[in-house]
Amino acid sequence: MEGVSKLNFDPNRVPRIEEINSFLKPLTGFSAKPVSGYVPAFIFFDCLRNRDFPTTITVRDISKLDYLPEPDMFHDVAGHVPMHTDKEFADTLVRFGECALSAALVIQELKDKELQAQRAKSIIKAMARFFWFTVEFGLIRSGKDLRAYGSGLLSSYGELAHSIDSPEVQRYPIQLEWAVNQYFEIDHYQPLLFIVDSFDHLFSLVDELEKWVKNGKVNNVSPGEPYVSDSDVESFLSAKL
Repeated sequence: MEGVSKLNFDPNRVPRIEEINSFLKPLTGFSAKPVSGYVPAFIFFDCLRNRDFPTTITVRDISKLDYLPEPDMFHDVAGHVPMHTDKEFADTLVRFGECALSAALVIQELKDKELQAQRAKSIIKAMARFFWFTVEFGLIRSGKDLRAYGSGLLSSYGELAHSIDSPEVQRYPIQLEWAVNQYFEIDHYQPLLFIVDSFDHLFSLVDELEKWVKNGKVNNVSPGEPYVSDSDVESFLSAKL
């Protein structure tokens, strides 16, 4: 709620991107960057490295206010953007982008094209899973309590309560090896969530993930979701470094 108040949203209308940025950029250097569709993986992460967040400008139907699997403006502006007012969290997003840059360097140094594609798919899958279980659907300790910080939770009234209160949800302290090998499904409430101790803790985990990328520890993560498209792979292979 603190992030929402810092952005001075008008509750009576859809916010304009330029208005959001006039409040957001002075706080952490981040800007919302309007997009109308899917952004390939490396381009998305590289935007984070440059403190731009690809922000969907389409809006969900009123019948789907409680939950929508794919991102829309409500998800991005109500879920993601307020978190970008927090300096520690914003710096962590930049580290995700730096990790992706390191991954692209590792992949492009390979000479064999087939191996490049295989390696890219595995690394992208690992990064996407870790991003999903933290930035999208993460829980954080607050004293003896748990709070949601993941945008997929914050932008869904139904799942926000479910994530904290439901006995059907498994909640575990995050371990990197679990997160990068755990598949997920996007079309229902999440049955498994991971907990970080703080944003400093999350930052340190992205540092560790970058080391794993460089040391080959995510070269063969477990199969399953998320699907990695050819455009995702190509975005890493053709990234200008």
